[in-house]
Amino acid sequence: MSRRGWILFTLMSVLWGIPYLLIKVAVENVSVPTVVFARTALGALVLLPLALRSGRLDVVRRHWRPLLVFTAVEIIGPWALLSDAENQLTSSMSGLLVAAVPIIGVVLAMLTGDAERLGPVRWAGLLVGLAGVGVLAGPHLGGGSAWAIGEVMLVALGYAIAPLIALRRLQDLPSLHMAAFALGIAALVYTGPAIATWPEEMPGGRVLAALIALGLICTALAFIVFFELIREVGTSRGMVFTYVNPAVAVAAGVAFLGEPLTGTILASFALILGGSVLATARRAPSPAAAPPVEDERAGDAKAEPEPASG
Repeated sequence: MSRRGWILFTLMSVLWGIPYLLIKVAVENVSVPTVVFARTALGALVLLPLALRSGRLDVVRRHWRPLLVFTAVEIIGPWALLSDAENQLTSSMSGLLVAAVPIIGVVLAMLTGDAERLGPVRWAGLLVGLAGVGVLAGPHLGGGSAWAIGEVMLVALGYAIAPLIALRRLQDLPSLHMAAFALGIAALVYTGPAIATWPEEMPGGRVLAALIALGLICTALAFIVFFELIREVGTSRGMVFTYVNPAVAVAAGVAFLGEPLTGTILASFALILGGSVLATARRAPSPAAAPPVEDERAGDAKAEPEPASG
């Protein structure tokens, strides 16, 4: 990977690893609808002009139905559920639970007949990853956090379903348009609830900074960096940053919020990360069948869906 590719990869690992920290800070003083509205509105404010300037709006009109479904399962539902869950859970735990997305994605692909046959290594990855989720969530299922854990697992389910929709129904829609219009739709949906639950007093600087960072840095800038990363290294290579995000989420929670770094968290992180890598592993092609690097990168960009954001 080129030096530019490594820089973009590092940026993505951080940009979609810190939203859990920022959400935790924001929900201390503002409502969940306000958090989601601020993030989506600011992101749309940056990305929509770029999408409109590039044209191809006819493609958006032709795909408006699957785009609505994609928006619902990628943004409208998950971002509200995640924000609500972080009223009860630490940002570290939320980030680790969402890290199960690749494992859920493999299961969904298998159930819908859209996956290659799972060998022993990938089956082992599924079991190891699920064990990691159990280690992390198990001790909390009997208390008040059970509902919040369920919310985060629904987030992970939505994040796993959305790429399937993008792959099967939105391949003709440019990534920039998909992100920009999805954010715009979500902002419209949350406008009313945000107004109804708008804080009576101006939130403190810490909360405002978190909301602005969520919208401008973790959403608008993150999508722009993501597009550049895919152009530079291809989707398959670029998606590896999703394995780094949980570590960033845990480190940020420990460093900035004083969240505990326990043996349970470390063990579950190792299990979920290891399981995700094994469950999504692909057989390496034979040297004779391997395509040239340029063709492989082009094929990756067309065949692979986008990863979920934080």
